[in-house]
Amino acid sequence: MVIMALDHVRDFMHTKAISQDPTNLLTTNTLLFFTRWVTHLCAPTFVFLSGISVYLSFRRSNNIGEIRKYLITRGIWLMVLEFTVINFALWFDIHFRLELMEVISAIGMGFIVVSLLLRLPSRIIGAIGLVIIFSHDSLQAINVSANPAVKFLISVLFRPSLTQLTPDFAFFTAYPVVPWLGIMLAGYGFGELFELPAEKRKRIFLRTGIFVIFLFIAIRYINIYGDPSKWNIQKSSWYTFLSFINVSKYPPSLLFTLLFLGIMLLILFLSEKIKNGLSEVLSVYGRVPLFYFIIHLYLIHSLMLVMLYIQGFGTDEMLFGAFKNGRPETGGGVGLALVYAIWISIVALLYPVCKWYGNYKTIHPEKKLLRYI
Repeated sequence: MVIMALDHVRDFMHTKAISQDPTNLLTTNTLLFFTRWVTHLCAPTFVFLSGISVYLSFRRSNNIGEIRKYLITRGIWLMVLEFTVINFALWFDIHFRLELMEVISAIGMGFIVVSLLLRLPSRIIGAIGLVIIFSHDSLQAINVSANPAVKFLISVLFRPSLTQLTPDFAFFTAYPVVPWLGIMLAGYGFGELFELPAEKRKRIFLRTGIFVIFLFIAIRYINIYGDPSKWNIQKSSWYTFLSFINVSKYPPSLLFTLLFLGIMLLILFLSEKIKNGLSEVLSVYGRVPLFYFIIHLYLIHSLMLVMLYIQGFGTDEMLFGAFKNGRPETGGGVGLALVYAIWISIVALLYPVCKWYGNYKTIHPEKKLLRYI
């Protein structure tokens, strides 16, 4: 949750956010590259842990009807939030000229699918997830029908794509359902490990994390399958290394998934071992992830507008609409050092708010609606 905010501050406020891809090795630098690259850890971790959460909730309740109803309701609720509250936070466009399908709706749709699979053994569900993770890259190059309805369906299920539904309304699929569903189903199957004794669980996290990263290295080195962007020799050995780890998130390729889930597993191993003041602070954000997600987007976007006013831009220069969040054509923005300072300030500012809301949820279990935010 904390790392995610860095990416959003960079995306809204960095001087080069509009004109430069931070992972383009022809134009980027090391700090800018890793400022973006490290945040790739967030989405697959959210989705994988969501699968684990579903498994643990089901085991606690052991009531398929109850859990299925909750997952379907929550899944629909997440999609409604994505296309209303969250999309408005991204664009501040009261006309909603663009709907962006991102991680929240991908999780919501995943919950609905998982709810229909609950009668299957968890290992079967996990195996289905692994099949999707390892095979969906092979579908990306297949030509599809020119029929607009079919293309739109393929976009929602498999491929990021922009669909212009009317002259004034577009739908952009950034997180197609199936690739992210594979990660959630794998997480559900992985949930069994959380019923093991802590020491045994930690050993499995460590060994599996190392194995997955070595698997990434082997497949990436072969450079044939697993990612649409091949690595290649660059101007220096360091940039060649950056090319090697520069994998595709849209949709999450096999290599993207292996690399960042491998890192996540090592972090899970470390988090089991580390219990200190910092871990307690971080857990405050983790207890109210959706609340934090929504609030931090509105705060960052609002601060971007304040930044523009301070930099002398007028309201008439701010552009809103499809892929326009208020940044004027002439840019504006701050350097990377200030991006980091603003990021840390926002995270610190949200700490007491998240702590209050987490405590409020704990002492008011009778308020069922709080389960959904």
